[in-house]
Amino acid sequence: MQPFALEYARPVGDLEVATPYVYDSGRQVNVLLDGRVAAGDHALLRELGTTTSTAGSKTHFDD
Repeated sequence: MQPFALEYARPVGDLEVATPYVYDSGRQVNVLLDGRVAAGDHALLRELGTTTSTAGSKTHFDD
């Protein structure tokens, strides 16, 4: 007997996701293209839920 997920699950294709922020290694925070700290943009946080840092661990979140 195969588990349900193995019978019906399909791999997700490559998704093109453009994040509206980049990591600034000098400041060690994610910043928007205009230089503001991404975690300070309330509209962005409402849309994405968080701004995950790409530095080090993927579980690190910018405050």
